[in-house]
Amino acid sequence: MAHDLENQNGKTSFASFREPAWHGLGTVFTNEVTTGEMLSLANLDGWNVRLEDLEIPNHLSSDKSYQYVVRTNPTDASQTDVLGVVGQRYVPLQNEDLFSFGDNILDGGGRWETAGSIRGGRVVFGSLALEREAVIDAQGVADKVKTYLLINTSHDGSIAIQASITPVRVVCANTLNLALNGVGRKKGGVKQSFKIRHTQTAEGKIQVARETLGLANAYMDEFSKLANSLYEKEVTAQQFNDIILAAYPKPKGEAKNAITKWTNKVDTLNDIYTGEFNGMIAGTAWGAFNALTERLDWHRSARGGSNESILASASGFDAQINAEKNRLLKVVKGIMQIA
Repeated sequence: MAHDLENQNGKTSFASFREPAWHGLGTVFTNEVTTGEMLSLANLDGWNVRLEDLEIPNHLSSDKSYQYVVRTNPTDASQTDVLGVVGQRYVPLQNEDLFSFGDNILDGGGRWETAGSIRGGRVVFGSLALEREAVIDAQGVADKVKTYLLINTSHDGSIAIQASITPVRVVCANTLNLALNGVGRKKGGVKQSFKIRHTQTAEGKIQVARETLGLANAYMDEFSKLANSLYEKEVTAQQFNDIILAAYPKPKGEAKNAITKWTNKVDTLNDIYTGEFNGMIAGTAWGAFNALTERLDWHRSARGGSNESILASASGFDAQINAEKNRLLKVVKGIMQIA
């Protein structure tokens, strides 16, 4: 996947806490930062997003119902960039307004993790590490999963202000973006992604932050139940092999190259399953599932460097990977007959 990070005059609009930046681009910071500092580090401050009349030659159209969304270029104040074309009802949102939502989240504990812009500035995002953790087998292996919250929006009308909750297993940084059903909940269960109401008042922002943290806690409650139920289910060596075959069936009658790739994939999964980061949970459905997800995040050459993998997946930009992880969860639960 191309990184698609915005780069203006040699300056990349991306910042990351302690981790090497995406594709080696952007800024790495090592201390916790304020929202204002995060905007500056990621080259997101002072855009002055605004509307301008759409210039259409009179002989082509007299329609005044559309406008340009423009900004001041973040590295050259004399330059104006067009971000999109929108209708008359569109109200521009400043990056400062989007990120101010994070201030009230940080008041409840946490820190800024990443921020940046992609697609020529049309989409901006930030992620926060929250204090909420899930601990699998708390009295035994105490396998920890941290909670991250992604916020993002667009400046071309294509995306509403939205948030996504992403659990990340601490020991190996597997991202576990899962759609959870939630026992006793209607219409699909707890939310992993949801829209955020835009409000200008301090009271409104505090209320939205409370609602968001409530949704994050509800999601992690269900995630903890799922993870612990997987951990409690023992998996034999034969059952793990069955899981692999169900997830990635062996090619039949295909070229030798296809068989070789499949064999390498199986070998990699077996190595991960009993390896450094997964050995303590091997022999469980939780270990089997994490072996599958770890390969997706860290062991696929097609996805480029490992930092790209974790950032793309954790930031929620890779819908294909998110869908694949949910498919793999269904495979594990199906083979192991977990409800």
